[in-house]
Amino acid sequence: MTAVAPGARTRRGRSGPRLRRAAVGWGFALPFTALFVVFLAGPVLASLLMSFTDLRSADVRNPFAVNIVGLRNYVRLFEDELFVKAAVNTAIFVLLGVPLTMVAGLAAALGLNSGLTRLRTVFRVGYYLPVVTSIVAVAVVWRFLLQPDSGLVESLLRLVGLDGPNWLGRSDLALPSLIVMAAWRNLGYQMVIFLAGLQAIPQHLYEAARLDGASGWQQFRYVTLPSLRPTLLFVGVIATIGYLQFFEEPLVMTRGGPLNSTLSVSYHIYNQFGFGNYGYASAMSYLLFVAIVLLSILWFRLLRSSEEVSR
Repeated sequence: MTAVAPGARTRRGRSGPRLRRAAVGWGFALPFTALFVVFLAGPVLASLLMSFTDLRSADVRNPFAVNIVGLRNYVRLFEDELFVKAAVNTAIFVLLGVPLTMVAGLAAALGLNSGLTRLRTVFRVGYYLPVVTSIVAVAVVWRFLLQPDSGLVESLLRLVGLDGPNWLGRSDLALPSLIVMAAWRNLGYQMVIFLAGLQAIPQHLYEAARLDGASGWQQFRYVTLPSLRPTLLFVGVIATIGYLQFFEEPLVMTRGGPLNSTLSVSYHIYNQFGFGNYGYASAMSYLLFVAIVLLSILWFRLLRSSEEVSR
């Protein structure tokens, strides 16, 4: 009879329960995995392949008529004046809207963290309420507020003897109006995140700064901002991703006008899919995806910790 080493018997005995646990785990994960592959990973891969073809709505019934065009759709994007206009509008929306929202959210968080105590919960709910409200409902309300004749903003300006402009009807004011509305709606979310970051800062840092004679501004600059670097990174990345995909605001309030001054890349993609230009719209989508990735990397490079910088 051949002798079996004790160590080999132990390893063989341990492998059985481990395989059973793995099989049970995969059994529980299988439904989600199947749904993920069918409804998410599959369509994403199909859209990527679609961006290299000339697929149109008329080709859905006859897929063999689709031609592979390589990078032609991507090259065509930079020759499309309407797409360039939409890209510029989106860039302006991000470059102005993200800092404005972050500054407003941080200012509100600082006010709630230092000055208010009894009504802090009321103000939290008030600032956060627009975030949980449907963006379509918010856009509809703001469209009525900015009406040139009967809007609330026009009525308030008339009380002080001023005539307000057509905020959404002028090409030079429509996009700034959307930026202000987006900043107002999203500052509540950022305020909550900043408030959590402020409350996590150790108080002994402020005590040491005050003992050294630091003023309020110096405490904010040398204690608060460095301590909020991870929070700033999170808020900046989330806000940038959301603002790059802004879509509901121009759809509900301006339909991309006037003169395409509020046309965004997402809205342009939506229109192209509606026109049946599936391959071209897919190329736009992936170019927007690349922009999101690059700007997220930029945020990580700008706000990485001092330990990472020293490495």
